[in-house]
This record gives sequence, C-alpha cells and structure tokens, in this order.
Amino acid sequence: MLIATFNINGIKARQEALPRWLAASKPDVVCLQEIKSVDEAFPRALFEDMGYRVETHGQKGFNGVAILSRLPLEDVTRGLPGDDGDEQARWIEATVMAPRPVRLCGLYLPNGNPAPGPKYEYKLAWMARMESHVRALLALEEPFICAGDYNVIPQAQDAARPQAWEEDALYLPQTRQAFRRLLNLGLLDAFRAYEPGPGHYSFWDYQANSWERNNGIRIDHLLLSPAAADRLTGAGIDRDVRAGDKPSDHVPVWITLDA
Repeated sequence: MLIATFNINGIKARQEALPRWLAASKPDVVCLQEIKSVDEAFPRALFEDMGYRVETHGQKGFNGVAILSRLPLEDVTRGLPGDDGDEQARWIEATVMAPRPVRLCGLYLPNGNPAPGPKYEYKLAWMARMESHVRALLALEEPFICAGDYNVIPQAQDAARPQAWEEDALYLPQTRQAFRRLLNLGLLDAFRAYEPGPGHYSFWDYQANSWERNNGIRIDHLLLSPAAADRLTGAGIDRDVRAGDKPSDHVPVWITLDA
C-alpha cells in the first residue's frame, strides 16, 4: 500500500500537476495540505473520476487539508482535538480500510513565523495538542500514521543551509524539541529509516533560484506508530515533481506498507 503526503499549495493552481503525479505514481492514499479551498469548491469530480474517494476539511483562501483514497475510508473526523475555538483547517483523520486497516492523520502544522510572537505561540500550543492526541492514539495500540507538512526542520542535515534558518520558527530549538517529543513517544520518522544522510529535501522556495541551487529543506514527514512501523517496507521523496510544469514548492513524500 502506497501512502503519500503532498502540500499542493493551492488546488486551483495544481489542477494539472496533481492529477499528472497521481496518474504516474498511483498512490493508494494521499494526504493533501494547503488546498486553500472551501469544501464545496474542491474539484471532487476530477479525482473521483480517477478512482479516488475524497474527504476534505477546507478553509477559504488558506490552509485546508484533504485525503484522497482508492480504498474505503471510515470514521472520518476533522479538526485537532484540544481547542474547540480553533477555526483553522489543519487536521483530518480517517481509517483506511485496507486488508489490515490503518488510521491516517493528515496534518498541516502552523508555520509560526514571525517568532517570537502570537503565531509562534500558536504553533507550539498546536504541537502540544498534537502530542496529547498522539498519546491517546497510542493508548489504543492500533496502527496509525501522522502524515503532512510539519513546518519543522528536525536536524541540521535536513536543510541545505541550516545557518540560514537559526532564527526561523521552523528550526528554533523549541520547535525541534517539540518534534523530538513526538518521536520519543515511540513514533518513527519513516523517511529517516531508509535515508539517514543529508541532502534530502521536500521543499524549495520559489525565490532566489532555490530549486536550481538545491537550497531545500525537509519539512514534510510521515511519523508511524510502532504497529504501523512494523509494516513499513519503503519510503522516499518524489523530488523530480518539483521540476515539472507549474509545480508546488513542496514535493510528495511517500511510504509503502504491508497491506
């Protein structure tokens, strides 16, 4: 079973690039971030015609997450628990009904800039809520995956120029510590299980020829519970998607699981 995460940076802008990648890679399930669309405006038929079920948690002009799945989805929930007043569309969750079901959490973690400030405080509070929810999921002792754009550079090797990010919310010590707390609960960074070295990125800014100079960062992650990690058979980054026509500034990151 091929599961991917992809920040598409606007569904309207990616109505050609996203189907092209889906047709080429044929993922079974995809978590999308930054759809930047209300649910009613999302082009469901485009993906349903390709054989995907579509579940969205949208927001006008900003944020927004979705799950596309060739397999049935059950128990779909929207919104990260812990703050009923949070109106930002950043979390969607569903059980993928494979022969061996797996719970899939699609997330778009807050950027947090400028830091310090209210946006950074929101980022850290959101990460604390996520940690609490992950603890609850772990208590169920069922396989689950948290896949998405974390807006976290975990280590220096995850940036081409780590020194350029030292004052950025994506790389501040408090951010990396919060990410490490998730891993310390027992989650596995799937990509790092297969590619431990530097030079692997999932985001290149549109500015300053970042793609051409390979000035990238790795901020899109799939974290697996122990029960899901036991089924992991592969992981990678579809780097070449960034070189396509009208690309997102992110590229898909994927894993394969024993279904």
